[in-house]
Amino acid sequence: MTSLPVDISNYVGLSAVIFFIGVAGVLTRRNPLIVLMSIELMFNAANLALIAFSRFWQNNAGHIFAFLVITVAAAEAAIGLAIVVVAFRRAKNVDVDEVAGLHG
Repeated sequence: MTSLPVDISNYVGLSAVIFFIGVAGVLTRRNPLIVLMSIELMFNAANLALIAFSRFWQNNAGHIFAFLVITVAAAEAAIGLAIVVVAFRRAKNVDVDEVAGLHG
């Protein structure tokens, strides 16, 4: 049984769908944890596109950039979650629109 190669347009289309789900989550939600998860979805969509183009062009540059995006996403998640935990300690209900309470 042989497998058929998957066209690059399928990967790019899936990447675009995942990216726009992340954009919709960032624009419509007010919970900071959901916003962080939506940003992670956008990072993963970019990684999928980078890997797909890397395989299409038959080089490893996309893999290297995807690895860098993964490290940035890990740092973003750690810092973002730390900020959210501090905000939840101060107030029981945290809204993304009310970030003025975090300074000073």
